[in-house]
Amino acid sequence: MRYTVKLFVVLALAFLFVTVVYVVWGLKYLPDRYEPVGIVGLMLSGFFFFFIAGYLHLTERNLDPAPEDDLRGNIEQQQGDYGFFSPYSWTPLALAFSAALLFLGVAMGWWIFAIGVLLGVPALVWWTFEYFRGRYAN
Repeated sequence: MRYTVKLFVVLALAFLFVTVVYVVWGLKYLPDRYEPVGIVGLMLSGFFFFFIAGYLHLTERNLDPAPEDDLRGNIEQQQGDYGFFSPYSWTPLALAFSAALLFLGVAMGWWIFAIGVLLGVPALVWWTFEYFRGRYAN
């Protein structure tokens, strides 16, 4: 996790450097077009990266060293359980299709959003109760 903290600090410094370049360039080459939104956005991005780096640093002090921090570590130290996946489930495809319709409906028209909801709710119920009936029921 030590390298993650360093990465976020470098990203924060990069955003703050770009903020300074943005301000200097804006004042020098575009003095008649003052635009504060970009300055605030870049500066807040840099501060948010500092906040994440600080949180990770405080969390790192309370945890054991991560396997990726060991320079002489092996790849086997990182292995572990990645979760449980349904072997023959069609539910993720149905949920992805309904999510695509939901996002398309927000952009194109609310009637498409309604179709996405009508297809998404049964797909979500199907996904939730998939292991309560049929082949994989306990």
